[in-house]
Amino acid sequence: MPKYVLGIDGGGTRTRAAIMDEAGRLQGLGLGGPGNYDDIGIDAVRENLSQAIAAARQDAVRQDAALTLQTFDAAFLGLAGVVSANDQRIVRQIANELGLGVGGAVGVDHDCRIALAGALSGRAGIVLIAGTGSACYGRTAGGKSWRAGGWGDLLADEGSGGWLGLQGLRLAVRSFDGRERPSRLAVDIKNALGLRDMNEIMHRIYHVGLSRKERAALAPLVLNAARENDEGAQQLIREAVEELALSVWAVARRLEMEEQPEVAIVGGLYSSFSGSQAAVEDIFAAPLRAAIRRKVAGCRIQAAELSPVIGACLLALQQIGIDSQSVSAALKASEIALARVLDKQL
Repeated sequence: MPKYVLGIDGGGTRTRAAIMDEAGRLQGLGLGGPGNYDDIGIDAVRENLSQAIAAARQDAVRQDAALTLQTFDAAFLGLAGVVSANDQRIVRQIANELGLGVGGAVGVDHDCRIALAGALSGRAGIVLIAGTGSACYGRTAGGKSWRAGGWGDLLADEGSGGWLGLQGLRLAVRSFDGRERPSRLAVDIKNALGLRDMNEIMHRIYHVGLSRKERAALAPLVLNAARENDEGAQQLIREAVEELALSVWAVARRLEMEEQPEVAIVGGLYSSFSGSQAAVEDIFAAPLRAAIRRKVAGCRIQAAELSPVIGACLLALQQIGIDSQSVSAALKASEIALARVLDKQL
């Protein structure tokens, strides 16, 4: 009988579930709501996981009516906010309630783990996540791992889109006060928030509210202002890339990665502003790579090879004894198929 595994990528915005066969071929994909129970609670995460898994099963059966997929030979759940032993216990309980442990092994870890597995196709190395939030995670060939950052926006989210947006807000009010020189960024932020006067910003933030996602939406304004030679915005970009590079250095040092470690950079903040927009690539992405190379000499920086949900499937395959190298071609084909599906959903 063929074997099937389930991979889960549960982030702060959405959950993706992917079903893969033992040859590394994508069989079904499903989407659900957020997967971070710190944000939305255990019951909501259970419901969102159930929704994503059911949709993946339906997608698989739609492609092959002979499939039943009531159980999986292995599953791996990578969820945002899973950083402690108690977090893992809670998610394992959810997995058991959803029947995922009936057919085989269930692995649980944070979303950085599956991001690394996907980015480097299962190889040892480091992944730097620069999106709405930021975090860095590394893992050696022997299984030793370490994470830097990823503590949430109140404690440590430096260099992320949310952090850049917040620092931009602070620069805007300092500029309005006269504590900083006049800034085009202050005008851009005021307009983006729909304010007639900067004095309305307190009502917008403290009464209406401004979520981390909304703050991250202001990050492109910081990048654009820096491109237009706004000195305050340029200083924020310099601080952001240094903080992100510092996280990579901290992980590499802790794991004693002295042999030219591979470093993959992922996340919307990085990917949105590298490659296609040459001017902004020069402002953020290229300086970030340069800062990492200064701090971690000899590192090899690259784009992600596979997405996090494919990385979760890869880790599930490893639980049933399948090495990623033996199915590497199929995994790449699955990544292409996944990209096509996601493009249609946009």
